[in-house]
Amino acid sequence: MTLRSLFIFIFLGYFASLKAQDNPVIYLIPGQGSDARIFKNINIDSLYDVRNIIYSVPEENMSMNTFARELAKQIDTNQRFILIGVSLGGMLATEMNSFLKPEKTILISSAKTKKELPWRYRFQNKLPVYKIMSSKMSKKGALFMQPIVEPDRNKEKETCVAMLEAKDPLFLSRTIAMIMTWQRTSFEGDILHIHGSNDHTIPMRNVNADYKIKKGSHMMTLTRADEIEVLISKILSK
Repeated sequence: MTLRSLFIFIFLGYFASLKAQDNPVIYLIPGQGSDARIFKNINIDSLYDVRNIIYSVPEENMSMNTFARELAKQIDTNQRFILIGVSLGGMLATEMNSFLKPEKTILISSAKTKKELPWRYRFQNKLPVYKIMSSKMSKKGALFMQPIVEPDRNKEKETCVAMLEAKDPLFLSRTIAMIMTWQRTSFEGDILHIHGSNDHTIPMRNVNADYKIKKGSHMMTLTRADEIEVLISKILSK
């Protein structure tokens, strides 16, 4: 390498590091039955510092907002940041959006308010059938129902099963209650919503989405990652 080439290499590296420092940190929040692996097929520009929010088991009867505040302790608010949440992660991101004021909040296969949840969820707010299920029953039910409700997940079956099997049954049962009793009716700030037209878990008919993935399922973060990656890049560049 010549001296000139070395100088250019060092200069570009220094410029890239400055550019990275200018970009906000991106925090990824997974869904109820998933973890950081839900984002494994999505490549975000390496100039961004990407961090994963790690779930703890919420306290019994903990509200969505209270759980969001607990998880928000993982976010460095001294830096600019963006939230990207899938499913339950999107609901929690919506709650965080109200008190953390991120630069952007991106929801994928999720809901911004309880009005966007399907009728069967809202119905159980009045008649809480889920309360009769034990934690172990909740997990077995999720493992049984996932391939039936969202057959598209079979394209990433191994990952989907592994993520769900790794879940603490208590986490699943308590977050089910959290979703069923969610009280949010409006949202504030810059929230951008990506949703699939073939989502059976949170049907499109209930959702006011900014970007729609034709025939995208609830598992499209894994199965339609290329299209979602393009949309995320588009949103980040604005």
